[in-house]
Amino acid sequence: MWSPRAPERSASAAWPFLEPFVPGRARVRTLVESRRFQRFVTAVILVNAATLGCETSPYLLAEYGGLLHAVDRIALGVFTVELALRLHVYRRRFFSDAWNWFDLVIVVMALLPSGGGLSVLRSLRILRALRLVSMIPSMRRVVSALLSALPGMASITGLLALILYVAAVMATKLFAATDPEHFGDLGASAFTLFQIMTADGWSEIARGVMAEQPFAWIFFVLYILASTFVVLNLFIAITVSAMEPQVVGEIHEDLERLDEREQRTDTLVLSELRALRAEVEALRARIPDAAAGGRTAPEPEGRTDALPA
Repeated sequence: MWSPRAPERSASAAWPFLEPFVPGRARVRTLVESRRFQRFVTAVILVNAATLGCETSPYLLAEYGGLLHAVDRIALGVFTVELALRLHVYRRRFFSDAWNWFDLVIVVMALLPSGGGLSVLRSLRILRALRLVSMIPSMRRVVSALLSALPGMASITGLLALILYVAAVMATKLFAATDPEHFGDLGASAFTLFQIMTADGWSEIARGVMAEQPFAWIFFVLYILASTFVVLNLFIAITVSAMEPQVVGEIHEDLERLDEREQRTDTLVLSELRALRAEVEALRARIPDAAAGGRTAPEPEGRTDALPA
């Protein structure tokens, strides 16, 4: 039979003697969202990334291996405690943020055992350095802009693939007999044209073909113009367009902060002016009273000494 669920009780409510030792969610949230705590976690990430890089040196690993492993364990403990605090503060809302999922996956991967068949996970420990992306707001904005540009990039990628396929078919038909090593079949032509698109040794390939087909330069020049200077620049244009709202948002945030600062400054100046005006009014009220008191007070008689006759 179904029965209503009893309300959850906190640790301090269940055991009153623990109340002084169990911080409330508000207090923990203040700690987690404070700049000092975030800077501390960022510093731990940087130190951990440096130690993981030092572990790639045989000399440093032989001399300071124990210290490096200890720092790695301490950093992992800090990340685990920080993640547990955030889970305690946000509860279910924690899982509504993609960046929290990102941090959770990285920390869980670091906690998995690295022995046996999972030894490859040791090489993935450096992924903890990617937590800098979730800790630094400017990096988060850049990554968010790149993710928002993915639909547009997909269209450009399809266009590039179409150009590469058409050019590979043409190159196979034109240059298979002249240079079978690079253009012997469709796969070889596609790989060669992809290499040419990256500007890696394209002049040697083109000159080898032009030695027997002098007008082959027309094909290579047109392909490089279409693939490199047009399509790849479209990637840059889409990325810049996707980052524009982020930049505009940062400008608006800066302007709002400046307006708030100016309002606080104006309020402070106005309060100081009101206080100064009150002091001036008080001084004006005192001056007539002092002048009136000076008129009614008897003048002191000067001392007259008798002069000898």
